[in-house]
Amino acid sequence: MSIICGMKTEIKAPHGRETYIADFGEGLVMKRPLPEFTQDQKDKWLKKQHRTKDVIDGIKAVNNPVYNIPRMLHIKDDEYQLLEERAHGEPLTANLYQTLTGRQRYEIVTSLAHFLVDMNESKPVSEEIVHKISDELKMQRLQKIIDNKMPRWFNVGTVKYMSDLMTDVENFEYITLKAWSHCDLNSGNVLYDSVNSKLYFIDFAEANYNFIFCDIFSPLAVDLEICKLVYEEYFKLHDKDKYRIRGPRNPDLQNIMRYRTITVLLKRFIKAGDDLRMNPQSEKTVQNNGEKIQFMNNLITRIQFIEKQLVK
Repeated sequence: MSIICGMKTEIKAPHGRETYIADFGEGLVMKRPLPEFTQDQKDKWLKKQHRTKDVIDGIKAVNNPVYNIPRMLHIKDDEYQLLEERAHGEPLTANLYQTLTGRQRYEIVTSLAHFLVDMNESKPVSEEIVHKISDELKMQRLQKIIDNKMPRWFNVGTVKYMSDLMTDVENFEYITLKAWSHCDLNSGNVLYDSVNSKLYFIDFAEANYNFIFCDIFSPLAVDLEICKLVYEEYFKLHDKDKYRIRGPRNPDLQNIMRYRTITVLLKRFIKAGDDLRMNPQSEKTVQNNGEKIQFMNNLITRIQFIEKQLVK
């Protein structure tokens, strides 16, 4: 048993790679580091929780009722425990999004844009800088996949397409800003409460300054296929006296959206390609290879579709 704020609860199950989580009465949860952690790992975990609380307190100070962020209520340093509000809803996956009404989808886009603007404007935005998008990708690993692995399972035309795409990505750079960002917006960190039609944003551990389009054209927005819609709302909401960004119809913006979306998919392509085994020794490995190849094929199809839809 463990005690926090004078109450008792039993640690029940692991959550993620670092934390145990347990129910703690109605609307609350308690978290602790995994019991096998060393003292150094526990101290790093605790430091991360304090930093996360600071980030959450900062964005909640905006007090925007359009979306929700669970509060971290109390951190008990000596027992490595924290108490926080429970996030309601379920992960905002593409499958869930497709089942929602038009009104619910609109509310999600609007809520996401509000959150992004509030997050970006909660700290000063940088001056304009030139960003080379290939710096975000493991290009040497991508090159090895294209040269060494793809010829074994993909046709010549597909290999050439990916090689040409890699060259395009390597050459693409654009003028942008850095702003305070969530940095990990995916379906696991954004929950949708269909009862109250509210979004819950969680897991602010990676929050930091990042290139402003990274959160706008995030893995979440790419998976839901709402990049353009989110940007249009963001453009309306952002403080034009603090910083200026390209209009939704700007040709440069179309190119940035294209490459930012492709970058999200290429990261997944590289991870899947790394997992391919050139000489599988078991039936399970052969099966895993087949699944990875199909996944990579699907990613290539999506990239090709994006190439056709967005202006080069």
